[in-house]
Amino acid sequence: MEIQRPRGTRDFLFNEMKERKCVESTMRQIFETYGYGEIKTPIFEELSLFTTKSGEGIKDQIYHFQDKGGRDLALRPELTAPVARMYIKELQKTPKPVKMYYFGSCFRYERPQAGRFRQFWQFGCELIGGKSPGSEAEVISMAAHCLEELGLKDFEIHIGNLGILRNILNDANIMGDMQDQVMGIIDKGDVDELAKLLEDIDVDNNSKELLLKLIGMKGNSSIIKDVEALINCSEHACNALFELEELLKSLEAFGFSDYVVNLGIARGLDYYSGTVFEIYVHGLGAQKQISGGGTYNLIEVFGGENVESTGFAFGFDRVMDALKKQEKFIKTKPSVEVFVAPIKNDLKLKAFEIAQKLRKNGISTDVDLVGKKLKKVLSYADNLKINYVVLVGARDLEQGNVTVKDMISGEQETVSIVNIAKLLKQKIES
Repeated sequence: MEIQRPRGTRDFLFNEMKERKCVESTMRQIFETYGYGEIKTPIFEELSLFTTKSGEGIKDQIYHFQDKGGRDLALRPELTAPVARMYIKELQKTPKPVKMYYFGSCFRYERPQAGRFRQFWQFGCELIGGKSPGSEAEVISMAAHCLEELGLKDFEIHIGNLGILRNILNDANIMGDMQDQVMGIIDKGDVDELAKLLEDIDVDNNSKELLLKLIGMKGNSSIIKDVEALINCSEHACNALFELEELLKSLEAFGFSDYVVNLGIARGLDYYSGTVFEIYVHGLGAQKQISGGGTYNLIEVFGGENVESTGFAFGFDRVMDALKKQEKFIKTKPSVEVFVAPIKNDLKLKAFEIAQKLRKNGISTDVDLVGKKLKKVLSYADNLKINYVVLVGARDLEQGNVTVKDMISGEQETVSIVNIAKLLKQKIES
């Protein structure tokens, strides 16, 4: 019987895991530099958490089941809803803003294809409370900072504001579920489908033309004046445009100006309240979006207080794909830095003792456990790209010494066992 891994999942071997851990570590460092603290939520939650957020239709897209107690549960398809649930239970009385980040696996029951898996990873954050253009700008700047630190090139951050689109739809008397449907089609970027729907629901020609023009508008901060002239804005639409303008000014102050204003970004969910943004990387084809975020009031949907959050999540796997496609070298430390090899099997206990001494001094060390011949030990260490091998021989031991072999240069030197840890640390760090 041949046992296969489940469809839509992957195995990660040593080198790939080292690269993923290196990228994860870089992201953690950046998020914590901005004052975010890490949180964890369960991999499975009550099914109602996700149906309340996204409707009953979400059940077709996720893994859900009954446990032995008859409770309806689901593997989490994303982390925003679990964070909102956790905030309501644990953090409502915490001084605002609350800054948190998360990293974990999520699950979707959908047809696996390039860049889309049934188990995938998200690295994201939430800034809860303290909504302002400055807060939104800091979150976007942090996302850009991560990608710059990783050395990713050719990424674009597209920024919009839902208030502009929603107010035009309100003026055209497109409300409630129908408005969410229109916004969902705009989010998909299907202009033909949008035009047909607007025709079907008998939207007046002026509103239809205005909407179709707006969603095609992209540019830098100068586009604000063009939009203002186009929409002849009402008070609410002007407020949304002013919010967008203030966000762009704040971004400049944070030192990030390489953005694209894109009024075609939308969300088909009514709890999104204002700023939205997406990050694209050229060269990833249909899966070019590596991150999405914005400002929303999801906590109130679950019965919590009326407080807005700004957040985003990186599709961690897509970030890894982008780095790989750009042939970015992810600098990783060797898993093992030193190998200890007894020349003869009767010296293995002394080799164990020396290996443990190095480990307790913070040096990653492997040791021959099975009595291989020296030639095979050296070949094994070379195959694992271990730079230093400590040879434990009877003659050296009589003098309290061992021999350190540099596997790159081939040079060897005799070293006192007392000084071995200090010497190897100096070599490794140099």
